[in-house]
Amino acid sequence: MIAALPPPTTSAKLKRPEYLTSKTLNPAPQRVASVDAFRGFVMFLMMAEVLNLSAVSKSLPESEFWSFLAWHQSHVPWVGCSLHDLIQPSFSFLVGVALPYSMASRSLKNQSKAQLWAHTLRRSLILILLGIFLRSMHASQTNFTFEDTLTQIGLGYPFLFALGFCSQRFRWITLSIILVGYWLAFALYPIANIPMDPNLTGVPNDWPHHLKGFAAHWNKNYNVAWAFDTWFMNLFPRESPFLYNGGGYSTLSFIPTLGTMILGLLTGQWLRSSLEPTNFLKKILATAGALFLIAIILDFTGINPIVKRIWTPSWTLYSGAWAMILLSFFYYFIDYKSYNRWSHPLIVVGTNSIAAYVIAHTLNDLIDSSFRIHVGNQYDTILGLPYRTLISGSVILLLEYWILNWMFNKRIFIKV
Repeated sequence: MIAALPPPTTSAKLKRPEYLTSKTLNPAPQRVASVDAFRGFVMFLMMAEVLNLSAVSKSLPESEFWSFLAWHQSHVPWVGCSLHDLIQPSFSFLVGVALPYSMASRSLKNQSKAQLWAHTLRRSLILILLGIFLRSMHASQTNFTFEDTLTQIGLGYPFLFALGFCSQRFRWITLSIILVGYWLAFALYPIANIPMDPNLTGVPNDWPHHLKGFAAHWNKNYNVAWAFDTWFMNLFPRESPFLYNGGGYSTLSFIPTLGTMILGLLTGQWLRSSLEPTNFLKKILATAGALFLIAIILDFTGINPIVKRIWTPSWTLYSGAWAMILLSFFYYFIDYKSYNRWSHPLIVVGTNSIAAYVIAHTLNDLIDSSFRIHVGNQYDTILGLPYRTLISGSVILLLEYWILNWMFNKRIFIKV
């Protein structure tokens, strides 16, 4: 999400970013094409929400194909993981991957530590305020909320930057303390007695995803993070007192989200310092395998369920492993094997991720309404009523990509 890698360099003949390849031995912090492509892929998954595959699936209830796609474009109700659930942790992970390159780029400009910290704190504040602004666009007053992607990254970014100066051993220790400490905070909070009061939690008593036994410490809207928000969120002006988040999301998730960014920081350092691509791939895949194993054991035994909405420690490990595997996929084909022509559209989006994020949150309705005015309100029924959102969403995506491609060709890159 954060354009932390330095902007692409240009020359009289060069139209595309200058990327680091597996054969390049250059200490300068050049961009890594696979990182931009991965970021672009994640941004595309977010932008593709306008296709509303759930609506298509509801119109075609007999189709297992559309049901499968719709499930992976939706967040799971509580425990588990879909492809859509990997968007936010991938954002966070890539922030960490980009940090070693960002710090190297600024060190080459002879920036002092005070200047680096000033930039970091400014970036953090902008991300938090931008997240609040985008969440308040259609509200009657400022919607002070801190559980979305931008604010979560902004809250944790100064701590991540501080770890950028530390050894890998210290980063692993910090990650362990964060995850164990966050687990303890939930484990020591009293387990809810079901039935709970739906008026206080927003969760029906017959909700099929209530957790039992020790895992009940991580039930929706009855846990330590929820208790914190019932105090913290009411410190801000509100139309009515805050009781719960409808999705179960919480402010304190920025703490384990920092753990996800630390995994990215470790990966970014491996990527930047590795001279042999196969060594990097072996290290990242072995680490991903270990994280998977730990997360699945924690979930299976009930010690800590894999829940994205409250970012449980097992979710940090599980989603971090997936992010490592996805990055290794892009790295293998784009940077190692140089099969990179197919990745250009993803790089266009990935190099301008802040612009893509803002465009997707501000222009969707404008593009759709304008198209209906000038082309016709029923233009999206050309393939039949079940596919309306597929047509209108594709139009929105194409026009948003056209904007991003124009910015790419004009060398316009929005950074925070």
